[in-house]
Amino acid sequence: MDNKKAIIQVVGYKNSGKTTTCCKIIERFVEQGWKVGSIKNDAHNFEVDHPGKDTWLHREAGASVVAITSKHKTAIMEQRPTRLEHLIERMDGIELVVIEGYKFENYPKVVLLRNESDLSLVEETTEIMAIASWFPYEHPSIPVVHIDQFPELFTIIYDYVQNEMGGNK
Repeated sequence: MDNKKAIIQVVGYKNSGKTTTCCKIIERFVEQGWKVGSIKNDAHNFEVDHPGKDTWLHREAGASVVAITSKHKTAIMEQRPTRLEHLIERMDGIELVVIEGYKFENYPKVVLLRNESDLSLVEETTEIMAIASWFPYEHPSIPVVHIDQFPELFTIIYDYVQNEMGGNK
């Protein structure tokens, strides 16, 4: 089975609009019939389980992996970090993976600039396909849109993804 996926990252510093931009990208692709997966990098010790719930009790009892499933969804919680490429590999049947964060991974990126002190991110990251900026900014070789110009940003992303998929979508 061919499980080719297009992958894009949305990176930026805190409060740059990463989550909002990821959600807009996901919504637009889903509206067009794409199967989209997402991955969110969290720099903190996030918690998705709730103290006292059965799965939390299983974990507290010592289970390294806890799964919960129902008719409509499944979650697997592992007590270990997982490399980004392994998360991507697990997304069977997904055509596009939208990744929020992981600034220094080597996938095509949209870089969000909240203010001029964020400009170092353009120099520090690789594979930048577009920049969305909150302030007037131009780059000599990378397309730049204002953060409020989502339709223009989506066109750049869509053209890239279509090209990656060989125009088969």
